Amino acid sequence: MYQRFGKRLLDVLISLIFLPLLALILLACAPFIYFEDRGPIFFVQKRRGRYGKPFDILKLRTMSPKAPDLRAADGSTLASNQDPRVTRSGRVLRRTSLDEVPQLLNVLKGDMSLVGPRPTLATADYAAYSAVKKKRLRVRPGITGYSQAYHRNAISAEEKFRLDALYVDSLSFRLDLKIILKTITSVLRRKDINND
Repeated sequence: MYQRFGKRLLDVLISLIFLPLLALILLACAPFIYFEDRGPIFFVQKRRGRYGKPFDILKLRTMSPKAPDLRAADGSTLASNQDPRVTRSGRVLRRTSLDEVPQLLNVLKGDMSLVGPRPTLATADYAAYSAVKKKRLRVRPGITGYSQAYHRNAISAEEKFRLDALYVDSLSFRLDLKIILKTITSVLRRKDINND
């Protein structure tokens, strides 16, 4: 019942409640992002959504607009807080995870959920995905997820995928609530923060 109806209802209600906060964050951050290098405020990128459907993820831009696109062989991003491509304002946004806040709009649109596996880049062919990678896409990707809340970037991509698949099997209101609370704690402690 929760997975079919309650989760989406909760996503919409919480996102609507936090929209004024999103507006305040945008008003506060936009001048710093723009005037640092006269680049766009937002960063938009194709990601894989539920059942592999591509969508445009929305973030506050944290890198120079002329930064080269560096990826690992599997298409995963290599960016970190020490990356020279990250702007000064971008480092602050990443440390506080404020760059992820615009994804509330992705949640309202229905592309994402508040809690779920983090969406991967839409570069690889979905048909070639392993069973584990496909399983994690049976639910909407999330702003935060089990791997991010409990391990941040301290585990490998393969281990994240495995934990994401376990999350899909165990999805419940109680688990989502625990993940949200743990995410808040991790962000406040600034523990192993990096961007997906």
